[in-house]
Amino acid sequence: MAFEIPQTRYSGKIKEVRLGEGDKNIVVGGATVYPFYLFEGGMPNQPRIAMEIYDMPPKEWPEAALAPFAGVTTDPVAWAQKCTNDYGAEMICLQLVSTDPNELDRGVEESVAVVKRVAEALDGRPLIVWGCGNEEKDSEVLREVCAVCAGKNLLIGPVVVGNYKKIGAAAIGYHHTIIASSPMDVNLAKQLNILLGGLGVPDGRIMIDPTTSSLGYGIEYCYSTMERIRMAALTQQDERLQFPIICNLGKEVWKIKEVKAGATPEFGEAKERGVLMEAMSAMLLLLAGADLLIMRHPEAIGLVREMIAELTVTQ
Repeated sequence: MAFEIPQTRYSGKIKEVRLGEGDKNIVVGGATVYPFYLFEGGMPNQPRIAMEIYDMPPKEWPEAALAPFAGVTTDPVAWAQKCTNDYGAEMICLQLVSTDPNELDRGVEESVAVVKRVAEALDGRPLIVWGCGNEEKDSEVLREVCAVCAGKNLLIGPVVVGNYKKIGAAAIGYHHTIIASSPMDVNLAKQLNILLGGLGVPDGRIMIDPTTSSLGYGIEYCYSTMERIRMAALTQQDERLQFPIICNLGKEVWKIKEVKAGATPEFGEAKERGVLMEAMSAMLLLLAGADLLIMRHPEAIGLVREMIAELTVTQ
């Protein structure tokens, strides 16, 4: 008697979200199974990777992370073009670190001008605009970003309970997609999605940011939260959790002491350590249910792309 692999039947489906414009647009989500369980169902859209850039020269990046972008970190447009032309980035995440009141506290007009230049340079390729994390400042900046980049279908965030009305209304009016961010809690993630739906944000314009961390720094708790979100979406018919998941992991990985330390007998070579830390963190998040990763180092991205290709090969 032939052996048959036991299979689970899933009643839910992850909603699809389209990012970018024209023939360079990208669709994420759409899965009807747990991550890479292709023997049970489908993943019509492979997980995607965005390369991050900053709107100001990074201050605390280790040399291993800076080296691939030598000569372009003072110009976000040149940086974005290097990522796409030299490293094959299919989308870009512009981190607005300069707007932080504890950093440069850059004004709205100047910040929005940077976003507009980057968006125009990408010519339809998806752009993620990630605020500084200060609720009030993000509300000011991201609302204006939505207006100036009307119709470009940007992915805007982080949007939290404290500012979802202001940013959400702008995203609706100017046709952008929202990153709904909550602090590693299934119920809080669902609550924010309910609020966004009540505001009128279409389901096809919401992605979940469950908050993430690096390998060795609480990633198991992050994994558990994401896993439970995906389980509720696929097996419990929880429609307010049936959204693609985005993980902003590059900045989390490259700030920890293990990747900032130089070469040591205990840790080994610094560059290899950082690349592997980022790649391993990324793979764990993909296995937990991530649909879109924001990463930093080209070599780490290359490793993850190889793994995605291997795991999505159908027999």
